[in-house]
Amino acid sequence: MIRSFVLILFCGAIVGAAESNWPQFRGPGGLGIGTGKPPVEFGPDKNVVWKAEVPHGHSSPCIWGMRLFLTGLDNGKLVTLCLDRADGRELWRVVAPAEKIEPTHRIGSPAAPTPCTDGERLYVYFGSFGVLAYDFTGKEVWRKALPVPVVEFGTGASPILADGKVIIANDQDVGSCLLALDSRTGAEAWRVERPEFRRSFSSPFLWRHDGIEELVLAGSLWVRSYDVKDGRERWSARGMARVSNATPVAGDGVLIVSSWNVGGDEGERVEMQPFEEFIAANDKNKDGVLTFDEFPAGPVKDRFSQIDVDKDGRVTKDEYNHMRDMFAQAVNQLFAIKPGGHGDITETHVLWKVSRHLPYVSSPLCFNNRVYTFKNGGLASCYDAITGAIVYQAERLDSPGDYYSSAIGADGRVYVASQKGTVVVLDAGDAPRVLARNQMGEPVFATPAVLDGRIYLRTAKYLYVFGDHSPIIP
Repeated sequence: MIRSFVLILFCGAIVGAAESNWPQFRGPGGLGIGTGKPPVEFGPDKNVVWKAEVPHGHSSPCIWGMRLFLTGLDNGKLVTLCLDRADGRELWRVVAPAEKIEPTHRIGSPAAPTPCTDGERLYVYFGSFGVLAYDFTGKEVWRKALPVPVVEFGTGASPILADGKVIIANDQDVGSCLLALDSRTGAEAWRVERPEFRRSFSSPFLWRHDGIEELVLAGSLWVRSYDVKDGRERWSARGMARVSNATPVAGDGVLIVSSWNVGGDEGERVEMQPFEEFIAANDKNKDGVLTFDEFPAGPVKDRFSQIDVDKDGRVTKDEYNHMRDMFAQAVNQLFAIKPGGHGDITETHVLWKVSRHLPYVSSPLCFNNRVYTFKNGGLASCYDAITGAIVYQAERLDSPGDYYSSAIGADGRVYVASQKGTVVVLDAGDAPRVLARNQMGEPVFATPAVLDGRIYLRTAKYLYVFGDHSPIIP
């Protein structure tokens, strides 16, 4: 009996026991829910278990057992890294066979998508090459080369696994599609063309409810659901921004979707003249098309590269009118969808919606029966997940700057990082009570993993692990 009592005490003391995995962007199910009791206060010199210097990149940690995976750009090469979860030692790295690195936004990275794993293989997506599958020793199992997306800001959507398939979202200015690859072989299982969708950067989300699974992808103007087996469309809902960045999430039986972009708020819409009026006033050489120099300065000219779909340096009537329609139809909002819909569900299955104080890139978090969002500038909002009732809205965290990282919930708290490198810890209650503002001293774009009481946080130069120093028992 004494031996049993000692054993119980010993097991209870091992805070770092490896109880779970973090297999994709935002962890199990893409829900952003961490495990264990992570620290509230931490930083480069506080509660550090270990840190490792890593190549530049925006992908988040992917963890299975004692292995941690990341991607990065190192000396012009796209690489995949495997680190020992216990101490940060690099176990292996492999170089992707990309001939040319895709262009990105000035603050972006060609290593932005987070890898995913099924515990046997690691699946990595680089817009500069395509999809690569590795075993846990770093040996390549298969590769699937894909065309480089036609968008100058780079690839943002992370792959996920569903029904034995690797799901790749590839919304771009021309050639948008949703692709499913067999996870064992890399062979194409199905492909859905999305010609009506333009550039977006949201990751696909696997919505599990009522004994079924469906793939949800937020895109320009619409959010759409597909059957996992064959890619057949299940439902669509209007009410999205012109460009979608945030990834949907679910909780309490509802799907939460968020999108915001310039020109989608009432009173601040970007308006484009009818083509006939615009070209009559600006077509200097009278050739029936418009070049960059012919556009007058302003918000429309600022988006010339988006209007010029085929990137030939000239905007045709069709290209102009398509963008004009998108600006007119775009809606910025956060909304909840109930399950069971088919066809256009905009008027039948949207439970509630909010159109103010919306996040730009940071995805919403559904945690403890609440929906949390974080707007650029450090403004936190909280809503009842079922009714949409405002718990609080646009409360200042005293942590200004942009928010590209998405929030994670764990142990009754919410963790969210600003681009400037402040990780705010917020009490997940009915008041916006800030418990800590942890300064990392360098930018943060990646979403942290919170697993078994430890926080795995990628900054511009390092991967930090914060938490208890108890050994991890696999």
